[in-house]
Amino acid sequence: MAARKRASAADTKPSPPPQTQETTTQIDPPIAPPKKALIFKFCLFFSIPYFYLLYQHYTIEQELRRSILINASLCVTGFFLTQRMIPVASRYVLKRGLFGFDINKKGTPQGTVEVPESLGIVVGIVFLVLAILFQYFNFTADSNWLVEYNAALASICFMILLGFVDDVLDVPWRVKLLLPSIAALPLLMAYAGHTTIIIPKPLISYVGQEVLDLGWVYKLYMGLLAVFCTNSINIHAGLNGLEVGQTVVIASAILIHNLMQIGASSDPEYKQAHAFSIYLVQPLLATSLALLSYNWYPSSVFVGDTYTYFAGMTMAVVGILGHYSETLLIFFLPQVLNFLLSLPQLSGYVKCPRHRLPRFNPETGLLTGTRDGTLINFYLRMVGPKSEKMLCIHLLLVQALGCCFCFMLRYLLAGWYK
Repeated sequence: MAARKRASAADTKPSPPPQTQETTTQIDPPIAPPKKALIFKFCLFFSIPYFYLLYQHYTIEQELRRSILINASLCVTGFFLTQRMIPVASRYVLKRGLFGFDINKKGTPQGTVEVPESLGIVVGIVFLVLAILFQYFNFTADSNWLVEYNAALASICFMILLGFVDDVLDVPWRVKLLLPSIAALPLLMAYAGHTTIIIPKPLISYVGQEVLDLGWVYKLYMGLLAVFCTNSINIHAGLNGLEVGQTVVIASAILIHNLMQIGASSDPEYKQAHAFSIYLVQPLLATSLALLSYNWYPSSVFVGDTYTYFAGMTMAVVGILGHYSETLLIFFLPQVLNFLLSLPQLSGYVKCPRHRLPRFNPETGLLTGTRDGTLINFYLRMVGPKSEKMLCIHLLLVQALGCCFCFMLRYLLAGWYK
């Protein structure tokens, strides 16, 4: 869900009369250029701690470090390719009538601009190309991880397809809840890892064992996690840059977490599980940054449900196969809170409007919180009216604080909880 109103038949303009030889050729209006300075600042801020952990703080095997760097090099190429493809794809989706109007700018000249929609399809395609090409450099035909890697790509590809179908057909909410369940089937069928959980130390005396095998219940949990991650990003949306911004913050935290776990462990299988996560999250981060350069306020393109489903499924997949789903859920703390606030409306107990967005005042340019159950409206009711850009920055800071809280919690509970 984004801050847009999809174009209807009444919104579209009548077809122009047939052109004659004297008629000049109509040129599609270009979208605004990418916000490169924003992306450069983030890359500089993130790369310093990331490469410090990779090269200095931890002793990581040369072969593993080489694979991570090859993956990162592919991601740099993917970033520039995505940035180049988005303006091209924008012209095509505008021709096909896939555009919307920014509701949070209604009553201003920007609110009447046709914004190309569903540009998450570009990110998804480039991501899949990078992930498939990386197999040539890292996996052999007899690799134990190759089956699960391809199953993960199948689930992500399935989710991209279903997300784009949702953007085109605008399916109802009850169907949206089922889409991630269908997309997760390749991963669940190919999953050959353990189905056990480690019992927290304070509970061992009550359970009577340190490791508990959940069997099919664990796979059910995996499917529910995929449903939550995809839909949680989709409903925590509605501001320029928020959907992609929260993905960038969470993906950055996941990469830092994976490096910390690889550096602190001596178990080769455990290291490979977290390296597997890095191989998928680095392309997600790179392509998302390219999209953010166009989607940041004021947005030149809308990401559509294609992107939110794709990003959520990718992070669910790496959390499942990397065996850190508990940590992933804490990274998703703002999304969990938003889901709990939204539950009365999503369940039908309270009337749910189509767009649960804050109220925009065109005179002041500020957003005011409504009574709808979303984290955006709850935050505005707590702190007062904000501009769309400042509100998005505040919510992304909340997301970053949630990730920092997760790292602190893991540090404080290490050795006592598990």
